Amino acid sequence: MWGDMMHSCMWNSYDMILENFLISFFAGTKWIEFEHNCNVACPSDMDHGILYSILDMSEIVPPEVRPKPAVPAKPPHVAPPSGVPFLPSPQGTGGEGQGSGRGSALLGYIGIDTIIEQMRKKTMKTGFDFNIMVVGQSGLGKSTLVNTLFKSQVSRRSSSWSRDEKIPKTVEIKCVSHVIEEGGVKMKLTVVDTPGFGDQINNDNCWEPISKYINEQYEKFLKEEVNIARKKRIPDTRVHCCLYFISATGHSLRQLDIEFMKNLSRVVNLIPVIAKSDTLTPEEKTEFKQRVRKELEVCGIECYPQKEFDEDMEDKSDNDKIREAMPFAVVGSDKEYQFNGKRVLGRKTAWGMVEVENPNHCEFSLLRDFMIRSHLQDLKEVTHNIHYETYRAKRLNDNGGLHPISSSGNDTQESNL
Repeated sequence: MWGDMMHSCMWNSYDMILENFLISFFAGTKWIEFEHNCNVACPSDMDHGILYSILDMSEIVPPEVRPKPAVPAKPPHVAPPSGVPFLPSPQGTGGEGQGSGRGSALLGYIGIDTIIEQMRKKTMKTGFDFNIMVVGQSGLGKSTLVNTLFKSQVSRRSSSWSRDEKIPKTVEIKCVSHVIEEGGVKMKLTVVDTPGFGDQINNDNCWEPISKYINEQYEKFLKEEVNIARKKRIPDTRVHCCLYFISATGHSLRQLDIEFMKNLSRVVNLIPVIAKSDTLTPEEKTEFKQRVRKELEVCGIECYPQKEFDEDMEDKSDNDKIREAMPFAVVGSDKEYQFNGKRVLGRKTAWGMVEVENPNHCEFSLLRDFMIRSHLQDLKEVTHNIHYETYRAKRLNDNGGLHPISSSGNDTQESNL
């Protein structure tokens, strides 16, 4: 009988212990203690309370309730990132060494979006160069148009020209540089003029001095680039853009125009413009532009921006609009007039005012926005990555490999350090 009673008491105790253990387990209790006294008469060695100390098996917190690490907050002085949101990889965090190149979900702000601001600050400190060449017959308003583009007296004639200057007997190359600043950004602008082009009786091969000058600037840059001890910042005198002025005859291109553009479009970014387009009626201007585009296509002359340089559909869409507008029918003027209650750049005639920046009067604003406000950096990149690289590859191939090129005179020792 005592055995049956003891057996029943122990099983009841086990049931209670198990029940309390399960409750404690899910409550997250680390240690639990039970005391059970049997109210039934027991032998002397069994009348003590039974103490059970059970170690909770949930020593390790389940993953779903593990506290997450603190995520650093984004600094208040940093502007919020813009553009496409950073999407997580479809394969989780991407893992180490996978090399999939896919984006991974970020746990907090890093600051990689500040690289644009860093580049902007550096550019504002160092400034940049832009070199533009103007080619065309005398009297087409080349200097005036350049002054109008940059709203300052930057052309050669504005700086040093006098009325006693005679038309040269051969094509000359003359440069004038200015540092202009806007909004804290400095730009060293160099205008390369070509007096004498197309002004002679015999204009055979009159583009050769111009082509030679362009290649000489590539050679000068190459010499600095391949030197062992080269400068931290190589002076850039390469021509980034060539404005070719077409006379507004209303008929067709001259043979000189075709030969020049055919030879120079391979080595420089060529942009044709119709000078003094206010001498044409709107109908004559439209017809002349169509005729010029057709002749350029037939002769295989590709002007900037070339179709093969379109990087994506957005570029193609923007550049197609530019190609359809070429050649730009422009009017230049660096004089301001009071007209309809406002100051405007224009040319005053007996029959009215030609407003330079009015798109209904001419395409100057299209040319300015394209050349300066949207494609200036691309002009520099195409010059470096396409035209210069083409010259460099040919030059080094002819040279038998990449060797340091020594400069003449006192620079020989320095270039071979």
